[in-house]
Amino acid sequence: MGRYRPPQKPGSKYITPEGHASLTTELDNLWRKRRPAVTKALSEAAAEGDRSENAEYIYRKKELREIDSRVRFLRKRLENIVIVDNKPADTNKIYFGANITLEDDQSAEETSYRIVGPDETDAKKNHISMDSPLGKALLGKQLDDEIRVQTPKGEMCYFIVEIDYEN
Repeated sequence: MGRYRPPQKPGSKYITPEGHASLTTELDNLWRKRRPAVTKALSEAAAEGDRSENAEYIYRKKELREIDSRVRFLRKRLENIVIVDNKPADTNKIYFGANITLEDDQSAEETSYRIVGPDETDAKKNHISMDSPLGKALLGKQLDDEIRVQTPKGEMCYFIVEIDYEN
């Protein structure tokens, strides 16, 4: 028996138009391409005989469960999501969708981030979730504000150098 884990608090329901298009494309790809291909492979594996020792059959069943689980999640998520596609009235403050440049207090190194919803977080693109500690610390701040964020390396201090709402 596993350890009890309380249910996770659902992430914010906001998403950019690009993120919505990405999730919709993923759902369409899973439902129209991957699932039929896996179903066909599963039926071919099932036709081979004894299913209890058929590794291909077992693998395809597991893959089909994973696809169905992701499809259910995406459908439910897309149903309740709010697309944010306009700039805020006050573009001098940080809100959802902002592109921010931060300067590290210690190294004076600059890093750019974009505040996005939890479904489109991507470290390679420097897209951070508005639910992350850094995202929460940034929301509502303005140019030249100092923010402090607790990280695994300890407390970090940043200065807001630039705020932009262009994609």
